[in-house]
Amino acid sequence: MEPDGARRVRVMSYNVRSLRDDRAAVARVIRACDPDVVCVQESPRYWKSEKAAAWLAHRTGMVILAGGGRVAAGPLLLGKLRVDVVELRDVLLPKTRGLHARGFASALLRIGGSRPFSVTSCHLSLQPEERLRQFELLRRHLRPGEPSVVAGDFNEPPEGPGWRAFAEELTDAHAKAPWGGTLTSVPALPYQRIDGVFATPDIDVLGCGVPYPLPGVSAEDLRAATDHLPVLAALRVPAP
Repeated sequence: MEPDGARRVRVMSYNVRSLRDDRAAVARVIRACDPDVVCVQESPRYWKSEKAAAWLAHRTGMVILAGGGRVAAGPLLLGKLRVDVVELRDVLLPKTRGLHARGFASALLRIGGSRPFSVTSCHLSLQPEERLRQFELLRRHLRPGEPSVVAGDFNEPPEGPGWRAFAEELTDAHAKAPWGGTLTSVPALPYQRIDGVFATPDIDVLGCGVPYPLPGVSAEDLRAATDHLPVLAALRVPAP
């Protein structure tokens, strides 16, 4: 806690590709980043989804905060034991016929004596029109006057229309305080930043980017874990 009662919080976003690759490497990457909250995308959502989420939480020394089931449809929130859940807000999004079901893993959280703040993990559509609608639903999901963090795989670079419109209301954390690496998709699309962290203006962004090198984690681990790189943001949540 800082002198004015604010809290520094580390929020990580990570697409784990349904844990189809080296899941032990996924756990090593998360532990090395030492986040307070992890916004996971592509957590297994149908076959043994609860078991997979519990495995990941156990192997990273965290607990499940939200998501991880059919309502959130893939996104998951993990957190340290000191993170309290004030309210669950998981959302299943309207589904376009023939496309994947998608949702938000979302919760109102409090750490110590901090002001409650919402965190939402999302994984938006590959289809441009549906993705643009989901950006708008994401904006409406946030409650006015409430400190909020949104992190995920947006399947769109910062130049895209949805990202640009979203960044007009929320702070693109990496653009505000770049730190570490920038590119987040490997190895097939190595030149894209499609994963990110956004925060409402009442949350101070201290730094955000792809963390590397990580203690105890090799470049081979990062490639073996999944086809995305993690994004880590250091944020300052206001006092009550």
